[in-house]
This record gives sequence, structure tokens and C-alpha cells, in this order.
Amino acid sequence: MIHFHCQKSFDGFKLDLEFKINNGEFVALYGKSGSGKSTILRLLAGFDKPDSGAISSDGAIYYNKDIFLPPQKRNIGYLFQDYALFPNMSVIQNLLFAKNDIKFATELLELAELLEFQNAYPHTLSGGQKQRTALARALMRRPKILLLDEPLSALDAKLRIKLQDYLSQIHKKYNMSIILVSHDKHEIYRLANHIYEIDNGKIIQSGTPKELFLNSNLDQNINLLATILEINSQSITCEYANQIYKIPATNINKFKIGDTITLSTQISNLKVDI
Repeated sequence: MIHFHCQKSFDGFKLDLEFKINNGEFVALYGKSGSGKSTILRLLAGFDKPDSGAISSDGAIYYNKDIFLPPQKRNIGYLFQDYALFPNMSVIQNLLFAKNDIKFATELLELAELLEFQNAYPHTLSGGQKQRTALARALMRRPKILLLDEPLSALDAKLRIKLQDYLSQIHKKYNMSIILVSHDKHEIYRLANHIYEIDNGKIIQSGTPKELFLNSNLDQNINLLATILEINSQSITCEYANQIYKIPATNINKFKIGDTITLSTQISNLKVDI
């Protein structure tokens, strides 16, 4: 079990929170930018030092008033937003730099569908291939804990879905504890078992994705964002989800082409078609 209870102050901001994570759990840290999510990962990994408190994992003390274990002595993998691959090393060399285990490196590249790119250099890879390479490298030391700082934020929607599936595979195959920082509710809902919502350095609520995100009130309105393409005397033509619609409208004068508008309807009016 991971136990985190720390305080950290800088630039007028104060982080002060406590949580526990069971072994093998996939946890998401959710909240607006600047709330302290990435700081939590850096404190866990040992890149930053708390002002006070304690961090431990299965009895191994990472930090307390007498101990500060450096990052290389914590059994933690960390995937950065920019991947931080070594540009002068091939894919396989990047993995072997983390740990000289060619058998495990080959296993990870096969799982990541990167075996054919093992001798390629980072500048020749796509964004998704770089992400998978960086994740495979983070796994080379077989960490008990994997920290993911918005790893999919720069990828397009289709690739994000594919790599979410890959992360899910990794979690199931190696049964490690994973902590994901993300703004994406869809991503969190698909991957996480538990969520901690962070605001201004504190946990404001926690629970499962269904408890925090799922809205079961069928009488509530759902808001859909669309873009105006054309304005007529009593209607507007707009695009939503790659479809074009003509919708009756009033107060036409307050709209202009290119505006983002909100289409609102009750959830109970929606239908699912195959």
C-alpha cells in the first residue's frame, strides 16, 4: 500500500493532503491546472522534497523527518509529458539504458507493437510510437508504482483510445499500482478504479469514476457544443460531431459565423442507434 501524507509550499501555493492507494490499483488525480496534481507525482518520485509529512510504500519509507530516499532508490517508473527520450539512442538502446535486460526489453517492445522499430531513432517515430517507447522504458525496472503525467494529452482522439487500451493491458499484465494525472474524464472513466479530485492543494472529493462522473438523472439537460456555419433570418446552420444541422433560432443578430454555441436537450430525449 502507498501512503502519502505531505505538506509542500512554494510561490504562495500550499499542498496539504493525505491518501492511501492499494497495491495494483489504478488511481487518477483529477482537477484543474495548477491544483497540485503534478506536484504530488514529483513528491512521490523524489524529484521534489516535501516540507513535512511522510511517504511510504509497503513499509519502505521514501520520506519522513529523518529520511529522504533519492529517486533512483524508489521502485517507481515515471512517464513525462514530453517523453524525455534520448535522441542519440535507438528505441532498444533507450530501453536498455534503463536496465540491461534484452529479453524483457524485447517483451515490452512486442507488447507495444514496436519490435520492428527497435533500431529506429526518436526523431523518426510518430507521437504514439514515442509515447509507447517512453512507457516501455519506464517499465524496464519492473516498478511497483508507475506515475503518468498526462501522457496522452498531445495525441489525437483515435490514437488516445488505442493507447488507453495499451495502458489497460500493461496494468493487467504487470499488476502494478498506477497513478494517472489527467484532465480527460473519458480517459479516467475508462482506466481508473478510483479518483482523487484535487483543488488548490487539497483533496475535495474521492470515489470511483461512476460515483464522481456518471450522471443518471435523465431529466437533466445535456449541453453539446456546435460551430455556426451559416445564419439565416430564422435559423442557424451549425456543425456538431462532423454532422451539419439547420436549427430554428431567435435573437439571430447576436450570433456570427464561427461562433461556438450550445445545443441543449434533455438526456431522456437522446437515442442510441447502431
